[in-house]
Amino acid sequence: MHIKIGTRGSKLALWQAYYVEDLLKKGGVDTEIVIIETKGDQILDRSLSKIGSKGVFTQELEDQLKDGSIDIAVHSAKDLQSQLDDAFELIAFTEREKANDVLVSHNTDLSLKSGETFVVGTSSTRRIAVLKHFYPQIKTVDMRGNLQTRLRKLEEGQCDALLLAYAGVHRMEYDDKIAEHLLLDEFTPAVGQGSVAIECAVSLPDDKKALLKQLLNHGPTEICLLTERAFLKRLQGGCSIPVFGLAALHDDQINISGGIISLDGAELIRKTQSGSTNYPEELGTALADELLEAGADRILLEIRKQNGTA
Repeated sequence: MHIKIGTRGSKLALWQAYYVEDLLKKGGVDTEIVIIETKGDQILDRSLSKIGSKGVFTQELEDQLKDGSIDIAVHSAKDLQSQLDDAFELIAFTEREKANDVLVSHNTDLSLKSGETFVVGTSSTRRIAVLKHFYPQIKTVDMRGNLQTRLRKLEEGQCDALLLAYAGVHRMEYDDKIAEHLLLDEFTPAVGQGSVAIECAVSLPDDKKALLKQLLNHGPTEICLLTERAFLKRLQGGCSIPVFGLAALHDDQINISGGIISLDGAELIRKTQSGSTNYPEELGTALADELLEAGADRILLEIRKQNGTA
């Protein structure tokens, strides 16, 4: 069997593609990697919230899935929109890396908890809002581009530190630049952070789908991400909406903590729920409904008004 793997061209995206390729090769599958540039890679002078969150890093890959130029697309699970077009499906989630955010700097003595004022580079509305809520002394500057580009901007002095996902920093072997591992109960990550998601066209032959799932899917991670993505879908979250959610397994239970924060950081609503591993999507939806009843609907409306999408 021959599988064409579609991926973005950044070093981190290629790490993910090669990781998937290695898993497939161990199962005796012949592979080919196809590099595809996306809108999110091309437009670097505007924040993600300004160029529209839907399909920023996925549209071009999905176009090639649809016409059969590639068999699967490999994504950072956190970059996927909350709802896929009916023509596509997610068939696997790789084992999740540690999900924390980290503070990265050439000065590894820096700490958000120090009370000092310094400049942090990030393009994430979630991270900016959380900083405003817990660490209002911190200043932020928009920081787009791949990991190497952001580190170059850090080197140039455009900021004192970067806020990034641990998974990407670790996979690119920049652990020596981590100044601080941020607490999950403050910086709860974006849905899916730390896992690689495998997308295909619904029309992909069933024998290929079955083999791909067998070789690539990590069952416990899949349960957690199905829960988180159902939560995100119900809230209609995206790159421009500071929604966060993280599920974990304990025995036969899913525990999920999720919430939303206003863009100015003034209001943060967080809820937690637990439920059976047999009903992950129902649990994620129930948590979102609880948040909406607690005021998330009002925050969402205000954010969409500010973004001009209400």
